[in-house]
Amino acid sequence: MELEKHYTNRTGWLRAAVLGANDGIISTASLVIGIAAASDTRSPIVLAALAGLVAGALSMAAGEYVSVSSQSDIEKADLAREKIELETMPELELKELAKIYVAQGLDEDLAMQVAIKLTEKDALGTHARDELGINEITQPKPLQAAFASGASFITGGILPFLVAFLAPIKSMVFYQYGFAIVFLALSGAVAAKAGGSSMIKGILRICFWGTVAMAVTAFAGYIFEAKTS
Repeated sequence: MELEKHYTNRTGWLRAAVLGANDGIISTASLVIGIAAASDTRSPIVLAALAGLVAGALSMAAGEYVSVSSQSDIEKADLAREKIELETMPELELKELAKIYVAQGLDEDLAMQVAIKLTEKDALGTHARDELGINEITQPKPLQAAFASGASFITGGILPFLVAFLAPIKSMVFYQYGFAIVFLALSGAVAAKAGGSSMIKGILRICFWGTVAMAVTAFAGYIFEAKTS
Protein backbone atom coordinates (compact mmCIF):
# COMPACT_ATOMS: atom_id res chain seq x y z
CA MET A 1 0.00 0.00 0.00
CA GLU A 2 1.35 3.41 -0.98
CA LEU A 3 2.18 5.68 1.94
CA GLU A 4 0.33 8.97 2.29
CA LYS A 5 2.16 12.06 1.13
CA HIS A 6 2.58 14.71 3.82
CA TYR A 7 4.05 18.20 3.56
CA THR A 8 4.51 19.08 7.26
CA ASN A 9 8.11 17.87 7.29
CA ARG A 10 8.94 20.53 4.71
CA THR A 11 7.67 23.41 6.84
CA GLY A 12 11.03 24.61 8.20
CA TRP A 13 13.16 24.76 5.07
CA LEU A 14 10.24 25.59 2.75
CA ARG A 15 9.24 28.63 4.81
CA ALA A 16 12.81 29.94 4.89
CA ALA A 17 13.43 29.24 1.19
CA VAL A 18 10.18 30.81 -0.02
CA LEU A 19 10.56 33.83 2.23
CA GLY A 20 14.16 34.31 1.12
CA ALA A 21 13.50 33.97 -2.61
CA ASN A 22 10.47 36.25 -2.59
CA ASP A 23 12.22 38.82 -0.43
CA GLY A 24 15.25 38.69 -2.74
CA ILE A 25 13.10 39.39 -5.79
CA ILE A 26 10.91 42.06 -4.21
CA SER A 27 13.64 43.84 -2.22
CA THR A 28 16.17 43.97 -5.05
CA ALA A 29 13.63 44.85 -7.74
CA SER A 30 12.02 47.50 -5.54
CA LEU A 31 15.41 49.03 -4.73
CA VAL A 32 16.38 49.12 -8.41
CA ILE A 33 13.01 50.61 -9.37
CA GLY A 34 13.33 53.32 -6.72
CA ILE A 35 16.83 54.28 -7.89
CA ALA A 36 15.93 53.98 -11.58
CA ALA A 37 12.97 56.29 -11.09
CA ALA A 38 15.37 58.98 -9.87
CA SER A 39 18.44 58.34 -12.02
CA ASP A 40 19.29 58.37 -15.73
CA THR A 41 22.61 56.44 -15.45
CA ARG A 42 23.24 52.72 -14.93
CA SER A 43 26.08 52.84 -12.35
CA PRO A 44 24.03 53.83 -9.28
CA ILE A 45 21.32 51.36 -10.26
CA VAL A 46 23.72 48.41 -10.49
CA LEU A 47 25.55 49.48 -7.33
CA ALA A 48 22.29 49.71 -5.40
CA ALA A 49 21.22 46.30 -6.66
CA LEU A 50 24.53 44.70 -5.64
CA ALA A 51 24.52 46.32 -2.21
CA GLY A 52 20.92 45.31 -1.64
CA LEU A 53 21.64 41.76 -2.75
CA VAL A 54 24.61 41.26 -0.41
CA ALA A 55 23.11 43.06 2.58
CA GLY A 56 19.75 41.38 2.14
CA ALA A 57 21.19 37.86 1.97
CA LEU A 58 23.29 38.37 5.11
CA SER A 59 20.41 40.01 6.94
CA MET A 60 17.98 37.24 6.03
CA ALA A 61 20.40 34.50 7.07
CA ALA A 62 21.27 36.19 10.38
CA GLY A 63 17.66 37.04 11.16
CA GLU A 64 16.45 33.53 10.40
CA TYR A 65 19.22 31.99 12.50
CA VAL A 66 18.43 34.19 15.50
CA SER A 67 14.69 33.64 15.17
CA VAL A 68 14.86 29.85 14.83
CA SER A 69 17.53 29.64 17.55
CA SER A 70 15.20 31.48 19.93
CA GLN A 71 12.44 29.00 19.13
CA SER A 72 14.87 26.13 19.71
CA ASP A 73 15.96 27.60 23.06
CA ILE A 74 12.33 27.84 24.19
CA GLU A 75 11.66 24.22 23.27
CA LYS A 76 14.83 23.04 25.05
CA ALA A 77 13.82 24.95 28.18
CA ASP A 78 10.34 23.38 28.09
CA LEU A 79 11.84 19.91 27.67
CA ALA A 80 14.25 20.46 30.55
CA ARG A 81 11.38 21.59 32.79
CA GLU A 82 9.27 18.64 31.71
CA LYS A 83 12.12 16.22 32.46
CA ILE A 84 12.41 17.58 36.01
CA GLU A 85 8.65 17.25 36.53
CA LEU A 86 8.72 13.66 35.30
CA GLU A 87 11.47 12.85 37.81
CA THR A 88 9.89 14.65 40.78
CA MET A 89 6.15 14.10 40.22
CA PRO A 90 5.65 11.14 37.84
CA GLU A 91 2.14 10.26 39.04
CA LEU A 92 0.87 13.80 38.51
CA GLU A 93 2.41 13.89 35.04
CA LEU A 94 0.80 10.54 34.22
CA LYS A 95 -2.63 11.86 35.21
CA GLU A 96 -2.00 15.02 33.18
CA LEU A 97 -1.16 12.90 30.13
CA ALA A 98 -4.29 10.79 30.61
CA LYS A 99 -6.43 13.95 30.74
CA ILE A 100 -5.01 14.99 27.35
CA TYR A 101 -6.15 11.68 25.84
CA VAL A 102 -9.58 12.00 27.46
CA ALA A 103 -9.91 15.44 25.86
CA GLN A 104 -9.08 13.79 22.53
CA GLY A 105 -11.98 11.32 22.87
CA LEU A 106 -10.79 8.32 24.89
CA ASP A 107 -12.62 7.16 28.01
CA GLU A 108 -10.77 7.55 31.30
CA ASP A 109 -9.72 3.91 31.74
CA LEU A 110 -8.39 3.57 28.19
CA ALA A 111 -6.71 6.98 28.40
CA MET A 112 -4.85 5.91 31.53
CA GLN A 113 -3.80 2.62 29.91
CA VAL A 114 -2.46 4.47 26.86
CA ALA A 115 -0.67 7.00 29.08
CA ILE A 116 0.98 4.21 31.08
CA LYS A 117 2.13 2.28 27.99
CA LEU A 118 3.52 5.34 26.24
CA THR A 119 5.22 6.56 29.41
CA GLU A 120 6.91 3.19 29.86
CA LYS A 121 8.26 3.37 26.32
CA ASP A 122 9.37 7.05 26.22
CA ALA A 123 8.03 9.33 28.93
CA LEU A 124 9.78 12.54 27.86
CA GLY A 125 9.13 12.00 24.15
CA THR A 126 5.44 11.33 24.81
CA HIS A 127 4.99 14.46 26.91
CA ALA A 128 6.97 16.52 24.41
CA ARG A 129 4.72 15.40 21.58
CA ASP A 130 1.29 15.26 23.25
CA GLU A 131 1.60 17.92 25.96
CA LEU A 132 4.04 20.45 24.52
CA GLY A 133 3.42 19.90 20.81
CA ILE A 134 7.11 19.31 20.10
CA ASN A 135 8.07 16.60 17.61
CA GLU A 136 11.02 15.65 15.46
CA ILE A 137 9.39 16.70 12.17
CA THR A 138 8.81 20.33 13.16
CA GLN A 139 11.91 20.64 15.35
CA PRO A 140 13.66 23.96 14.60
CA LYS A 141 17.01 23.75 12.80
CA PRO A 142 18.73 27.19 12.93
CA LEU A 143 21.65 26.51 10.59
CA GLN A 144 19.45 24.83 7.99
CA ALA A 145 16.95 27.69 8.10
CA ALA A 146 19.70 30.35 7.91
CA PHE A 147 21.40 28.72 4.92
CA ALA A 148 18.11 28.18 3.09
CA SER A 149 17.05 31.77 3.72
CA GLY A 150 20.35 33.39 2.67
CA ALA A 151 20.88 31.16 -0.37
CA SER A 152 17.32 31.60 -1.58
CA PHE A 153 17.56 35.40 -1.17
CA ILE A 154 20.59 35.40 -3.47
CA THR A 155 18.78 33.11 -5.92
CA GLY A 156 15.82 35.47 -6.03
CA GLY A 157 17.80 38.72 -5.92
CA ILE A 158 20.25 37.79 -8.67
CA LEU A 159 17.43 37.90 -11.23
CA PRO A 160 16.53 41.61 -10.90
CA PHE A 161 20.26 42.29 -10.49
CA LEU A 162 20.88 40.83 -13.97
CA VAL A 163 17.97 42.84 -15.36
CA ALA A 164 19.64 45.98 -13.98
CA PHE A 165 22.69 45.13 -16.09
CA LEU A 166 20.86 44.35 -19.31
CA ALA A 167 17.65 46.39 -19.48
CA PRO A 168 17.55 49.80 -21.22
CA ILE A 169 17.94 52.67 -18.76
CA LYS A 170 14.92 54.62 -20.02
CA SER A 171 12.62 51.63 -19.56
CA MET A 172 14.34 50.16 -16.51
CA VAL A 173 11.34 50.60 -14.21
CA PHE A 174 9.01 48.75 -16.56
CA TYR A 175 11.49 45.97 -17.30
CA GLN A 176 12.16 45.46 -13.61
CA TYR A 177 8.48 45.29 -12.78
CA GLY A 178 7.65 42.96 -15.65
CA PHE A 179 10.43 40.50 -14.96
CA ALA A 180 9.89 40.69 -11.19
CA ILE A 181 6.23 39.70 -11.60
CA VAL A 182 7.26 36.75 -13.78
CA PHE A 183 9.89 35.70 -11.21
CA LEU A 184 7.42 36.07 -8.34
CA ALA A 185 4.79 34.04 -10.17
CA LEU A 186 7.28 31.23 -10.73
CA SER A 187 8.37 31.40 -7.09
CA GLY A 188 4.78 31.32 -5.88
CA ALA A 189 3.98 28.36 -8.14
CA VAL A 190 7.01 26.36 -6.98
CA ALA A 191 6.27 27.10 -3.31
CA ALA A 192 2.62 26.10 -3.70
CA LYS A 193 3.56 22.90 -5.50
CA ALA A 194 6.15 21.96 -2.87
CA GLY A 195 3.72 22.74 -0.06
CA GLY A 196 0.72 21.05 -1.63
CA SER A 197 -1.42 24.19 -1.68
CA SER A 198 -3.26 26.15 -4.39
CA MET A 199 -0.89 27.45 -7.07
CA ILE A 200 -3.27 30.18 -8.24
CA LYS A 201 -3.75 31.49 -4.71
CA GLY A 202 -0.01 31.46 -4.05
CA ILE A 203 0.77 33.29 -7.30
CA LEU A 204 -1.90 35.97 -6.85
CA ARG A 205 -0.90 36.63 -3.25
CA ILE A 206 2.81 37.16 -3.89
CA CYS A 207 2.26 39.12 -7.12
CA PHE A 208 -0.18 41.48 -5.42
CA TRP A 209 2.11 42.35 -2.52
CA GLY A 210 5.12 42.50 -4.81
CA THR A 211 3.31 45.04 -6.96
CA VAL A 212 2.47 47.12 -3.90
CA ALA A 213 6.11 47.14 -2.74
CA MET A 214 7.49 48.10 -6.16
CA ALA A 215 4.82 50.76 -6.71
CA VAL A 216 5.64 52.44 -3.40
CA THR A 217 9.39 52.55 -4.08
CA ALA A 218 8.85 53.83 -7.63
CA PHE A 219 6.58 56.55 -6.27
CA ALA A 220 9.22 57.51 -3.69
CA GLY A 221 11.86 57.78 -6.42
CA TYR A 222 9.71 59.99 -8.61
CA ILE A 223 8.62 62.19 -5.69
CA PHE A 224 12.08 62.95 -4.32
CA GLU A 225 13.83 62.99 -7.71
CA ALA A 226 17.17 62.23 -6.09
CA LYS A 227 19.80 62.67 -8.79
CA THR A 228 22.92 60.52 -8.37
CA SER A 229 26.13 60.62 -10.32
